[in-house]
Amino acid sequence: MKINEVLLQSVTKIIVFIILTLAIYLFFSGHNNPGGGFVGGLVLASSFVLMLLAFDIETVKHGIPVDFKLVAALGAAIVVITGLGAVVFGEAFLTQTFRVFDIPVFGLIELSTVTIFELGVSLTVVGVVVTIILSISEDVS
Repeated sequence: MKINEVLLQSVTKIIVFIILTLAIYLFFSGHNNPGGGFVGGLVLASSFVLMLLAFDIETVKHGIPVDFKLVAALGAAIVVITGLGAVVFGEAFLTQTFRVFDIPVFGLIELSTVTIFELGVSLTVVGVVVTIILSISEDVS
């Protein structure tokens, strides 16, 4: 007997939006408060897991045609590049720096290499976790 999952699928569409908003908040608050790329990446990956539970794998793969192994590799490359960027300027590996810019509409904005590093960590975590979940789910079926 096939189970009707209309309620789960309807709620998932709303909950995924809330989870994505939380992931973005955790990502950007990370270098000053608890959170960051790792936690934001885990929360973002949990939204993909919820979608995989509510819908079948083919539907999610059709809706999000991304190879998550490449996402993990891109994230790892970003982390290494941010680390090597400091070496190019004569600093220690993974030394972080920031600059304050005066943007006309927004005012003073602090841009930091920590945010780029955290983006790499987040992409790596999302890529690895979703790849593991997809591998496990393909083995079960």
